[in-house]
Amino acid sequence: MEVILQAQNVCKVYGIKGNLYTALDNINLEIEKGAFVGIMGPSGAGKSTLLNVFSTIDQSTSGEIKISGQELETMNEEQMSSFRRDKLGFIFQDYNLLDTLSVRENIILPLALAKHSVYEMETRLEEVADTFHIRDILDKYPNEISGGQKQRTAASRAIIADPSLIFADEPTGALDSKSATDLLENLKRLHEQKYSTIMMVTHDAYAASFCKRILFIKDGTLYTEVYRGAQSRKEFFQKILDVLSQLGGDINDII
Repeated sequence: MEVILQAQNVCKVYGIKGNLYTALDNINLEIEKGAFVGIMGPSGAGKSTLLNVFSTIDQSTSGEIKISGQELETMNEEQMSSFRRDKLGFIFQDYNLLDTLSVRENIILPLALAKHSVYEMETRLEEVADTFHIRDILDKYPNEISGGQKQRTAASRAIIADPSLIFADEPTGALDSKSATDLLENLKRLHEQKYSTIMMVTHDAYAASFCKRILFIKDGTLYTEVYRGAQSRKEFFQKILDVLSQLGGDINDII
């Protein structure tokens, strides 16, 4: 099985000498192609830091990270920018849409920046618009659509360039329950039908139950992990809750 992401001895330390805080401590893991991985843990455990370091938003203090065989530490700023645009997809809680662009223009922006042909942009646009059921809002602007539609627009933009790895940071955090379930069902379908590789940070056990593998982080280290396997989503949901209760702390910070 092809390994999409490989991390060896990854550490992230903030602060200056005498006042240091270790956010990630000796992280080692592999993510295989086609995996749908959730990242969970108490508030302040290092979930978002892990995602930011893996997604090139932040830089590790030490260790090695490879995505699709490329070592992140060896790339200069220009190479990193191209790699991020071509190989990575991002879905954020606050959507990160450009208000001055239509839904259509927001979605195809990564392809336009990469100078793809108009034909290719339109072909891919139609495919992702159908995947996320937003064909009827393509000519609207972000201020004219609902939160759920904004998040589906952001998800469409994240996958239009066929990235090696999609990062989702609390993607259901700002959505009502119906919109959240719609998005999660779409991500599940994307994983199953397109064999997309997804890493999702979430505090929500219900959202995490759509994943196939969950990594639990505590105090900047990998605490444990669970696989769904042949379990139903309901059974996996209960298993996630059991591990979260073992983690301790304020349960409201976790679930």
